[in-house]
Amino acid sequence: MTKPRTAALLVAAGSGTRAGGSVPKQFAALAGKPMLAHSHAALAAHPAIHEVLVVIGEGQEAALEAALGPVRFVIGGSSRRESVRNGLEALDGFDRVLIHDAARPFLNPTVIDALCRALDEHEGALPALPVADTLARGADTLGETMPRDGLLRIQTPQAFRYATILAAHRAWPEDREATDDAQMVRALGHDVVIVPGDPMLEKITHRADFAAAEARHAASLRVRTAQGFDVHRFAEGEELWLGGIRIPHSKGLSGHSDADVALHAITDALLGTIGAGDIGMHFPPSDPKWRGAASARFLEHAASLLAAQGGAIDFIDLTLICEAPKIGPHREAIRASVAGILGLPESRISVKATTTERLGFTGRGEGMAAQAIATVRMPETN
Repeated sequence: MTKPRTAALLVAAGSGTRAGGSVPKQFAALAGKPMLAHSHAALAAHPAIHEVLVVIGEGQEAALEAALGPVRFVIGGSSRRESVRNGLEALDGFDRVLIHDAARPFLNPTVIDALCRALDEHEGALPALPVADTLARGADTLGETMPRDGLLRIQTPQAFRYATILAAHRAWPEDREATDDAQMVRALGHDVVIVPGDPMLEKITHRADFAAAEARHAASLRVRTAQGFDVHRFAEGEELWLGGIRIPHSKGLSGHSDADVALHAITDALLGTIGAGDIGMHFPPSDPKWRGAASARFLEHAASLLAAQGGAIDFIDLTLICEAPKIGPHREAIRASVAGILGLPESRISVKATTTERLGFTGRGEGMAAQAIATVRMPETN
């Protein structure tokens, strides 16, 4: 059977006025990056999702570019319903669609898995959590309590067969607003099934919600470490690149790419933290397109894979092993270069150098080695 083609709409068109701040909340910083970048990365990295389309407000193009870089987007409308409709109309050739609010940034891939499974048999599905608090009527004083049995807190993403949700939006009266997309599908007579929700999917509405979300995110992360090791030989007529910096020397390092032994070791260390193999698996030396390539591209790729899984880099410790050249005069430039490639403060990059007391191939000046240790934080479920 042909695998269903699934799109994701990331709805980020609101003004975010209740959250305060100088920018709409979906572009505000949260856990080290713009809020909408968290859910965009989770959606884009999921193997069941073939495309992510972002819906933004008019005039938010520059903010989106700064937050995510060049991504596909459409302009929303004056309401959430109109924004989702615009996004749905812009999609073509998809069987299913997940509609997710950018204000719920910490999206677990297990929720996406459950939604996709539910669509195998149903027209729609959504995640929800049971109501745990006591419910009561009242204003200044407490009124009667209400039974909470059977009550749910509805979350996103909400998932639908594409034709069904598009028909539901087209049939909905223009003069009525809907609380969510599931309500519109139910109005067509279709059932929407419930899958287990996730406390990490709490919606961010007010300024105080940012601190609570930061705390939830930090508590969900676990530390991982991995090491990388690389060696290249010296050769006449080659340039010497270390940490993305060209170092003056009588010889350079020989390799298929620019042979930057420092960046190769760091790349392997980051790949190790997510169990993603080594640099050769991602950039095989047999592929001519990587001949002479700048190793910064390899490191950026490894960092993007880590970020897509919700990870964050805490610290990089790099040790260069050689007799010459002397690393000391170039240490801070290498440190700044690595920090720039990874988008980290220099205080989270360590660059050290040592020799082997003239023993072995490095001691004889035949080549250079590098060892890197990466410390990262990853979501507990990964």
